[in-house]
Amino acid sequence: MLSSEIQFPKIESIKSLDIADIAIMSQLAYSFKDEFLKYAQIDSFTSPDPFKNEDFNTFLVEVDRENIDRIVSMIIIRNDSHNLTIPLEKIMNDRLKIIQISKEKALLLKNEMMPKDTNNFYQFRKDGTVIGYIMFAFQICGQHY
Repeated sequence: MLSSEIQFPKIESIKSLDIADIAIMSQLAYSFKDEFLKYAQIDSFTSPDPFKNEDFNTFLVEVDRENIDRIVSMIIIRNDSHNLTIPLEKIMNDRLKIIQISKEKALLLKNEMMPKDTNNFYQFRKDGTVIGYIMFAFQICGQHY
């Protein structure tokens, strides 16, 4: 089940994450990706960031329950993919939590964790159809200061 935006990770707290936090985020992201691949195919190459595309309306961040500032992944799902859903509740474990956020907050988080302009997300597919984009913590290229 998705959580509300009330528990949104704070940008100020994300800026203070240390190398141990980033290592934990990366390990959790690899584990999550392994489970995610049981339900969807992830393209091999990144593609342009989807924030300018109006076909996306569900913005999710997966966080570590022990510290919600540790973002494990960001998932953006297309408006028109209702019949091709991914059972995120089956992928989650006791350590992870999914939070639905606004497009604006998703863009703020993306800019903090992945300050390069574009090509930060992988497309993912179900039954050959692109239904969304995903970015993992192990892709972090630096923090924006």
